[in-house]
Amino acid sequence: MYGAQKALDEVSFSIKENEIVGFLGPNGAGKSTMMRILTTYLNPTSGTASVNGNDVKDNAREVQKSIGYLPENNPLYPEMYIREYLEFSAQVYGIKNAPNRVESVIEETGLTSHLGKKIQELSKGYKQRVGLANALLHEPKVLILDEPTTGLDPNQLVEIRQLIKKVGEHTTILLSTHIMQEVEAMCDRVIIINKGQIVADDYLKNLKSDATQVIEVEFDYRVEVELLKEISKVRGVKQLAGFSYELHFETSEDMRSAVFDFAHDNELKILSLNKKNKNLETMFQELTGE
Repeated sequence: MYGAQKALDEVSFSIKENEIVGFLGPNGAGKSTMMRILTTYLNPTSGTASVNGNDVKDNAREVQKSIGYLPENNPLYPEMYIREYLEFSAQVYGIKNAPNRVESVIEETGLTSHLGKKIQELSKGYKQRVGLANALLHEPKVLILDEPTTGLDPNQLVEIRQLIKKVGEHTTILLSTHIMQEVEAMCDRVIIINKGQIVADDYLKNLKSDATQVIEVEFDYRVEVELLKEISKVRGVKQLAGFSYELHFETSEDMRSAVFDFAHDNELKILSLNKKNKNLETMFQELTGE
């Protein structure tokens, strides 16, 4: 609760071992609050939350031991060298055989070639690698990543995606982001939250198999929306700018021929025609009103 405002409203979900789950939502939806609760930074005002069977309020210390966390701002010590920083963190964690573990995460996150640099000399992408290496030092069972690809260039994006997918082979990952492409590139499952409530929770392969298709068409004259709704299998029509329209069909059958037939029968010319399947971004916009 923030005053009288509920940040999260009866949110309930569970994540299986070694799943990579994308946690999506517009700004102010409740993503950061959920992350802070799961990392024990905030206590829930009601309800329960647990990580690896440990309650975040009653067993906060055990929760902290079992999670790795990479926050959006990725706080680091810029004046330190990479190995120096990771060795310091290993001491804080109390990791046994720390030198070997530090070398292991350096190799796993691809930092070997940059060990001679101070953190402040690294690119944003390599700073993210250092943050991820730090989060993995104590071999957590769960990794919580808050906007891990923000501010990266295209090459860095690909590298961090590959790294996260590799880590996800042996670690459960909850990934907060607002970038649809990141979810489609990395995640097994998607949870969408809006105004503190979960509005979608499904595996990405199921969402991608959605039969909805969208056809954007531009005619040479204005057409009544009600007339367009008479096209076979149309489930919705949206008027765009000018003489352009968006037609929604609940079928996997290619309906462009039906649009051509409609234009012919009504003596219309089609100036442009574009077919696209409903994707995660479209679904996100529909569910959140974005």
